[in-house]
Amino acid sequence: MPDCTVVVITYNDAARLPRAVRSVLRQSLRDLEVIIADDASTDGTPEVARRLMDSDPRVRYLRREVNSGGCGAPRNDGIDLASAPSVMFLDSDDELPRHACKSLLTEMERTGADFVSGQISRLFESSGRLQAYYPGLFAERRTVEGIRQEPELFLDSFSTNKLYNVAWLRDKALRFPEDIHYEDHVFATELYAVARRFAIVPWTVYHWHRAPTNDSISLSIDDLENVRQRVIAARLSDDILRAHDAADLVPHRQYRFVRQDLRVYLNPLPLRDLVWVKEFASVVRPYLEEVPDEVLWRVDPLNRVCCRLILDDRAEDLRVAAGSLTGPRAAPRAAVQLGGRTYWGTSASPGLDITGLRLAELPYTASRLRHEVCALSSDGERVRMTVRTYDPFGALPPDWTAFLQLGKKRVPIEPEPSDAGGYVSHVTFTPSGKCDPRIGFTRTSDGHTTTDRLIVDPRTEPIELPGCTVKPEGYAAYLSVRPDSIPRSVWRRVRHRLLKRFNTPANKLRAYKLMIKVVPRRDDLALFESDVGKGYSGSPRAIYEELRRRRLPIEVVWSVAKGRRNFPSDARLVRRGSWRYIWTMARAGIWVDSHGFPLDYPKPKGTRYLQTWHGQGIKSIGFDAPDLRGDFDRPRAQWRAAVARWDALVSPSAEFSRVFLPSNGYSGKVYRCGTPRCDALVRAEPMGEVRRRLEIPPGRQVLLYAPTYRDRVKGSGKSVRVDLELLAEELADDWVVILRTHPVERYSAPEHLRHFVRAAGSYPEINDLMLASDALLTDYSSVMCDYALTGKPMLFFIDDWDDYRLSERGVYHDLPAIAPGPCLSATEDLVAALRNLPAVHESYAGRYAAFRDLWCADEHGDASARIVADFFQGAR
Repeated sequence: MPDCTVVVITYNDAARLPRAVRSVLRQSLRDLEVIIADDASTDGTPEVARRLMDSDPRVRYLRREVNSGGCGAPRNDGIDLASAPSVMFLDSDDELPRHACKSLLTEMERTGADFVSGQISRLFESSGRLQAYYPGLFAERRTVEGIRQEPELFLDSFSTNKLYNVAWLRDKALRFPEDIHYEDHVFATELYAVARRFAIVPWTVYHWHRAPTNDSISLSIDDLENVRQRVIAARLSDDILRAHDAADLVPHRQYRFVRQDLRVYLNPLPLRDLVWVKEFASVVRPYLEEVPDEVLWRVDPLNRVCCRLILDDRAEDLRVAAGSLTGPRAAPRAAVQLGGRTYWGTSASPGLDITGLRLAELPYTASRLRHEVCALSSDGERVRMTVRTYDPFGALPPDWTAFLQLGKKRVPIEPEPSDAGGYVSHVTFTPSGKCDPRIGFTRTSDGHTTTDRLIVDPRTEPIELPGCTVKPEGYAAYLSVRPDSIPRSVWRRVRHRLLKRFNTPANKLRAYKLMIKVVPRRDDLALFESDVGKGYSGSPRAIYEELRRRRLPIEVVWSVAKGRRNFPSDARLVRRGSWRYIWTMARAGIWVDSHGFPLDYPKPKGTRYLQTWHGQGIKSIGFDAPDLRGDFDRPRAQWRAAVARWDALVSPSAEFSRVFLPSNGYSGKVYRCGTPRCDALVRAEPMGEVRRRLEIPPGRQVLLYAPTYRDRVKGSGKSVRVDLELLAEELADDWVVILRTHPVERYSAPEHLRHFVRAAGSYPEINDLMLASDALLTDYSSVMCDYALTGKPMLFFIDDWDDYRLSERGVYHDLPAIAPGPCLSATEDLVAALRNLPAVHESYAGRYAAFRDLWCADEHGDASARIVADFFQGAR
């Protein structure tokens, strides 16, 4: 008896069937069988199946005489024929990852679950990209004692991402319905209704292929019969729950319909004509009328608006509202603000309440306008269009200027007031290159600008111009300009290949090593770099400005990463990693940076290297950090050689020296006179207008939230662990959060939080943010040591403290024992602390003083001057 049966259902899919079957035969679980359940294919499927059987005895073939018209019957045939104690289902156009069967079977044996469910991921064949489906459902490995424990799992109604106990399926007489589409929705509902225990695993167990052209049932959403079948499946699912004495779960299953099933048809609704939209609404309306209001209030406000418009039979408004569900999520044409609430459209109906989106409370630069292209034409070279602009939330001030933005180019326009409300613009432009045209309005009082894309009828014919095409794009049909694909000439292709072959990191390193042997060194040339070229900031900036203040005869070149700005207009820049960068490294007699120049590049003989470093604190560093503490010789030797290049190191404190020097194997010169970047904090000298630039309303307190990254999930955004929605709900009237994520993180606050959260991950100077804030919220970031110089309150959100100190990063200090503010693990406790902040801060006065003594005793505001005097002037 095999350990697992995989039932591969197929119908007229001879071309893709071998790929699916081979993904099963390649499983790391070898003792399995494959049942090809053929639903009476009329193509070459039987012959393909026979070849597969001949190539591997684990393959069996089962063919129905008459096509069933769905997926239920062949899956049931597979259950009946399965000889293994467990079974999975696979569609012939999809694949299983290599360890799917073994990992799910192991989990079933470990937990005693009736079935095990894992992450299903879309695989886009055009790009090879994988996209997890509802990853939040599968984020944690766990055992669920019945669906009532986690009713949100109704969102996972797939049958293919699960391994089932065959004996249990047969004992419970669980079968797929055979006379409808979306049979897996009905099957999954009954599965959840009768299961006493099931398990969830976080890894991907199923690759759901998405081909550019796909004729699967789930993607045939332009057919109204498809809509009817989905509604039928929803009703049957509700009836099953009631039949199993689980009527209390029906609203949870209906939530799945409103949130997921309905959205499948709402997203492309702007593409449909009004007849289709009205027919769609008539099919869905009877079921929606049975859905309680409390279910509708759980979904996104715009989803709820669409439901209300379906119920009210407002087809044209429904099509407009659906256009805001995808892409940039366009603003409505009109909105009503009444009693502190905001409503979609022209009436204050409860079902049209969109207050939760906070669109009426956004700062000006994030405010939303709606621009609709009413007429679009061309004379063969230029594009002419008439644009209607709606200002539903009254964001536009009395004085403004307007422009059409085409990439980096701005074309002034003159919108005129319309008798019907809003503005009308007559625009002529010549497109060139790829861009998404936007209309912007600049507030003349402070220079702030807000822009939005242009909406166009999705049925608009593309306009072909020399070198480009102007056309609608996406479900919501935004205007776009796309360049024509021009084949490269033979010479250009050869040149591109030669440059690609020559322009490699290895070749650059070889060239650099040759340069430093023959190129003369310039003692008056300095290469400066901050945060591997990401900005003009930190201690390198402070030292540079001190050099300029003293007018020393040293020519400075700044290393800059791709796309970075905010450097002084007169600063010399060189692209990091370019050939000019390599040349400058080889010639410069002085190197100054805060993180580290490229590791494998030896320092030229006679060049002096000042390492300012970029922070201090409790986190493990150097050979104690996760990426170097393993027993791998090459990375450790590489870092040891990189540290050996340093001629001088800036040490902010005795504690820094105690920890940093041995953990990095450094034994050279140390400057113990404070940190150049902290001079501005000591002197409390802000270098920018933070409140104006970030649009902080008068009278609001500012909380600087600066978490550090997590080593195992860099770039995931998971360092933002505070519940910002709860924080906004409780404190938005009194506070604004400036969110400064670590440079390696990728996190974007949802639009409905931007009235409360100001993203400042790319703000050029963190010192300005510290000086402008009223309190700091952090976790394990080194910013805590700099912030102590301000004397202002600090709070620490460390809900993962045990994991971080024991298995994630490692620490040198027990933060809860030394923190100069409360250490919190729940957002509710954070809210309470902020509401009573003066008293909380006062209660930590003793710890605060001790913390400053530990990390800031050497900070006197003159570090830049003293280091420049010694390292630059003294050496000369």
